[in-house]
Amino acid sequence: MDGVWETLFTRPTMIWNGGVPVYDDQTLFEFLILETFQAGLSWVTILRKRENFRNAFEGFDYTKIANYDATKFDSLLIDKGIIRNKLKIKAAITNAQAFLEVQKEFGNFSNYIWAFVNGKPIKNAVKNYKNAPPNTPLSDQISKNLKGRGFKFVGSTVVYAHMQATGMVNDHEIQCFRYDEV
Repeated sequence: MDGVWETLFTRPTMIWNGGVPVYDDQTLFEFLILETFQAGLSWVTILRKRENFRNAFEGFDYTKIANYDATKFDSLLIDKGIIRNKLKIKAAITNAQAFLEVQKEFGNFSNYIWAFVNGKPIKNAVKNYKNAPPNTPLSDQISKNLKGRGFKFVGSTVVYAHMQATGMVNDHEIQCFRYDEV
């Protein structure tokens, strides 16, 4: 990705979507997978491989991913276009399965995840993105809940990054043109 994206947004985790609220389950799942693969890595690494991930994980189709077998798992382990971390690949499959369970319980994943913020984005007043927190008590709570439902690689920092990327929390700097837009 060229430098334009890097200059448009102040928080790297918001690059996925510009921090615009996302209510679509397909997109929420895609961002969850990308954030889990980002854990411990540079966001730009994942951003550059986003299309490779999309291809490898069949358009982030959680129904298909939930049914991946050992053959598909092994093919992902040798796919040079993605991050070939055995635990993260297994987590993608496990998370797709857990995602389907949440959908069964709540009607869709969006209902579940957005309930943590009463369906409306939290609008923070960040003056400098470097002062935005990497996690919060709310991301701690969501992380704990997700883990209790069987999700993997969803620590509080990953969850907070997901919240930013999907617009659940607005951490744009207050002087950023996107602050009032989202």
